[in-house]
Amino acid sequence: MRFGSTLGANYEFEDTLWKGLTDSHAKMPMGMTAEKLGAQFKITREEADKFAIRSQTLWKKANDAGIFKTEIATITLKSKKGPIVFDTDEHPRLSTPEQMAKLPSVFQKNGLVNAGNASGICDGAASLVLVGDEAAKAENLNPLARVVAWESVGVDPTIMGIGPAPAIRAVLKKANLKLSDIDLIEVNEAFAPQALAVQKDLGIPDEKFNVNGGAIAIGHPLGASGARISGHLVHEMKRRGVKYAIGSACIGGGQGIAILFENVN
Repeated sequence: MRFGSTLGANYEFEDTLWKGLTDSHAKMPMGMTAEKLGAQFKITREEADKFAIRSQTLWKKANDAGIFKTEIATITLKSKKGPIVFDTDEHPRLSTPEQMAKLPSVFQKNGLVNAGNASGICDGAASLVLVGDEAAKAENLNPLARVVAWESVGVDPTIMGIGPAPAIRAVLKKANLKLSDIDLIEVNEAFAPQALAVQKDLGIPDEKFNVNGGAIAIGHPLGASGARISGHLVHEMKRRGVKYAIGSACIGGGQGIAILFENVN
């Protein structure tokens, strides 16, 4: 379409994002992979809803404290009614346990996943500047963090959401560190049962896990979430004065990816 179209031409367009939310090999929507993980790790609907409320509550607490201001680039748009300022994520929706309990299961009867405990498919953008030591010194840059190691792994696509667990283990092994050495861990919250399964599998304590909420609250702009998580972690390490953080995400099709940061400040 770069050079226009011929008169009378009929072009068909397909939303490949939606198509990508169903695994073509496993013949399963992503939500069903979370249901399978939930059953495997004996996660209840109450636990899944409670985790989602935790994500929303922690996000609100952090947002009210201004924690996200250092990592959000404010955008102002013109409108007939005056300027519209975008400086806060729009997706978060606080819910009560009673409200969550009323939401119907989406992927299977009496299932775990519902509209309240799954990440929202949102528009979003994130960017990072990654440089080598020599470039940082030459340009007199003051890095926020150092990338210590990263790993990607393959897993059974029918439980793709567990991918962060082996990816985190692999990155710890690569860096010769233990889980107890890590101060902050953020796993992308594709679905509450999925994130809970990773937390249970690794034994991550609540006080280190998704400490300012996650994708269930903020939303999951596919392709941008990894950069968002990375940017948030390096800012949060600096704010708390801690040394190590790991960001991780599952990947549809049966993968997991993890990255380890060290605070250089």
